Amino acid sequence: MPPGWEDEADLNITRFSQLPHRFFGTNQHIKVNEDFKEALRQVLWQFRAPIRYAFAYGSGVFSQGSGAASSLSPHPHPPEAVTKWQESGGKTIDFIFGVSYTQHWHSLNMQQHPSHYSALRHTGSWAVSKVQDSFGAGAYFHPYITVNGIMIKYGVVNIDTICRDLSTWDTLYLAGRLQKPVKILRDDPRVRLANQINLMSAVRTALLMLPEKFSEKQLYETIAGISYMGDPRMNPMLGGENPKKVSNIVSAQLNNFRQLYVPLIDSLPNVDFNDSGVPKELGWEKEEVIARSGARTHPDEVIGGPNGFKLQQDMEPKRRGNMVRRLPKVFRQKLYYEYQKKFGIQSSAFDKIMEDAKDEDAMSYRRREGGEFEQRIGVEQDLTEAVGRCIRNTVSWPTTSQSIKSVFTAGIGRSLRYVSEKRGKNKQGRADIKTEPAKEKKE
Repeated sequence: MPPGWEDEADLNITRFSQLPHRFFGTNQHIKVNEDFKEALRQVLWQFRAPIRYAFAYGSGVFSQGSGAASSLSPHPHPPEAVTKWQESGGKTIDFIFGVSYTQHWHSLNMQQHPSHYSALRHTGSWAVSKVQDSFGAGAYFHPYITVNGIMIKYGVVNIDTICRDLSTWDTLYLAGRLQKPVKILRDDPRVRLANQINLMSAVRTALLMLPEKFSEKQLYETIAGISYMGDPRMNPMLGGENPKKVSNIVSAQLNNFRQLYVPLIDSLPNVDFNDSGVPKELGWEKEEVIARSGARTHPDEVIGGPNGFKLQQDMEPKRRGNMVRRLPKVFRQKLYYEYQKKFGIQSSAFDKIMEDAKDEDAMSYRRREGGEFEQRIGVEQDLTEAVGRCIRNTVSWPTTSQSIKSVFTAGIGRSLRYVSEKRGKNKQGRADIKTEPAKEKKE
């Protein structure tokens, strides 16, 4: 990473050549089978409305654990590539489409695919785009749609909304999805740059919540868990998501998390691998390098063991303060307010702190280094809990309102079907948890 790239990140770029360097952000491109990738791309070609940025995500793209496989596939007539990739059980494939002009996009899409919409389409493209952009997290989802014989769910989001959330964490709704491995199908230079900021922010946030020494799996579980904190679907009382979802995601995708985050870890001065088993070859985390080195005997084997390698971070106040100062703007302000109350800082003094913490002034960008206030925050014993509260306060309302909005955007029938399936996953996850102690005792 070139020095200062975050301080002077220009989110108005229009070409990949304007990125900090030629290979910038290529860690975001997780590899999948070429035939499966082509099947996903063919889905995009069935939409005449222009899609500038797109990725596929979720359990239909990457495994999320070895739960009970279902013999029932949601796909009516899937291509062979999809059937082979999902050999452990067919699952709906989720997409996010990034678009430039929301109303124009829906206008074209409603003409081509009117059946994708609920009765809300009768109000016109202006009203549909208004519902998308003004409520929830800025996404408009279409669940249970069949394209090319594949059952998909696709969400439409304005490119500006994506970049804002990735760089500031104002909702963490889209940023949280991109903090986990996804398959990018159409790339955009602005989004790639903003997402690299998002990934770096995820690492720093996780480090602030972790002790001095930890494992790769602990790091990735902390990162993967960010977007689920405050999500009402994870509330056991509501019976939504599988309670083991985060652990399952990381256990099944540790190699992918490694390819996503190791290049960023290597660029940070305050954290390093503290493990003699880490390969010395540059780019050791990449799939092709691991395969060439012969470090494993099976394609799914994780070198370093199921928990990955060990890491250690510098707990010195200056380093910790710098991490606090480099958190995303909107999220960082929430953390500052947490400690204004705790430290009892008067409004006038706090206003001065907030002025000093601005990312730019009238002349240029500022180098983001933590001062006394940030350093004090960085060594607080309750920092993990404080960061957690800020995450929950960020995630809770956008996620809740997005769920409420889906009743209108997807329709009551599709919404009830979605809730029913989520409750089924929660029930299965709880059953798996109950059987684990018995399995361990037997072993």
